[in-house]
Amino acid sequence: MVAITGAGAGIGRALALELSRRGARLALADIDGAAVEETRASCTGPHLHTVSVFDVGDRSRVQAYANGTVERFGRVDAVITSAGVLHVGSVANSPLTDFDAVLRTNFFGTVQVTKAFLPQLLRQGAPSRIVTFSSALGLVAAAGHGPYTSAKFAIRGFTEALRADLTGTEIAVVGVYPGGIRTSIARAALLAPGIDRHTTVTRFEQHVARTSPDHAARIVLTGVERGSARVLVGADAQLAEITARLAGARYERLIKLAGKLS
Repeated sequence: MVAITGAGAGIGRALALELSRRGARLALADIDGAAVEETRASCTGPHLHTVSVFDVGDRSRVQAYANGTVERFGRVDAVITSAGVLHVGSVANSPLTDFDAVLRTNFFGTVQVTKAFLPQLLRQGAPSRIVTFSSALGLVAAAGHGPYTSAKFAIRGFTEALRADLTGTEIAVVGVYPGGIRTSIARAALLAPGIDRHTTVTRFEQHVARTSPDHAARIVLTGVERGSARVLVGADAQLAEITARLAGARYERLIKLAGKLS
């Protein structure tokens, strides 16, 4: 049985569809009720799939989702925290309210969903997975993404701390680092003042989004099955990791150079 937040679109939906094809029972959640119902309707097979509609930043609703999932299914084999929001804006031009909104959904949403399910996973004493979603921008920073990069680096730190805490248990912690995925995330992005949406969407869809959600889901699930500590999705994510590892603190120069060449 797999719980998935952010199942209404993007990688979350692709994961739900692929897991459904593989025969998994699913507890799907998203802030967009119509979208997550569409995901459930698209799932194949006779297996039971439940739907919950809530904001992952709402602690009480997250806990109710976890409690209801455990009550309905009796056990949880994997928790996939793919809910998130894109933000475009630098540290200087992003108001503090933007930092609040992005951290609330991306970072604290991940923490809250994980914490809500963790007691059940520990009680089970059986192999299970916690899957978090950082980003290529959780491996290297890029100009113009201050709040988003901050949240994704925070998720990376949380993931690695959680993995260290759970050493010796049956729970594998899998950190996913996607590059640009061909989803609608840019169209729903939060934008700092002065950022043009049309320009943002065009740049993302033409120059950043290289990997399809279906292909991304297959990469993620391969990593989940193996219990991999880090799953890189897309050549851009692989490049980000290599750049950070080889260039160290000087990676910003390579990022700027790559931007000039793209």
